[in-house]
Amino acid sequence: MRTIATEITIDATPEEVWATLTDLPRYCTWNPFIREASGDPVPGSRLHLVMYPESGRPATFRPTVLVVTPAVEFRWTGRFLVRGLFDGEHYFRLAEGPGRTTRLEHGERFRGLLVPFLGKLLEGTARNFTAMNEALRTRVESARAAS
Repeated sequence: MRTIATEITIDATPEEVWATLTDLPRYCTWNPFIREASGDPVPGSRLHLVMYPESGRPATFRPTVLVVTPAVEFRWTGRFLVRGLFDGEHYFRLAEGPGRTTRLEHGERFRGLLVPFLGKLLEGTARNFTAMNEALRTRVESARAAS
């Protein structure tokens, strides 16, 4: 198993961050990593995500939503080809911080036979998560400043 974990503090409430994070059709307007997203953030539903890694070609995934706890946690799971080959459980966790801020934990746990051989790919994925976090912060804080 291998885990990628990133975090960022956003100057907005968890509810404000949540509204942007779960508005999948608008990912194309702000998200540099997941540029195409659709589906309902409802446990058991399937999402359609197209990820654009910093290097390489776009990849389409159809993960299953596991957890949706408004303003707290959004989690899905997906796999490459067959279960046990390369499986990932992606998560976003939000926690209220001081002064109406939100601490966002964004990561993924990877399991499967291919994980030991994908070190460079997973390092790039961590950079993609960080870029997404920064873009989310900019989007949410800009919307907050405009209101």
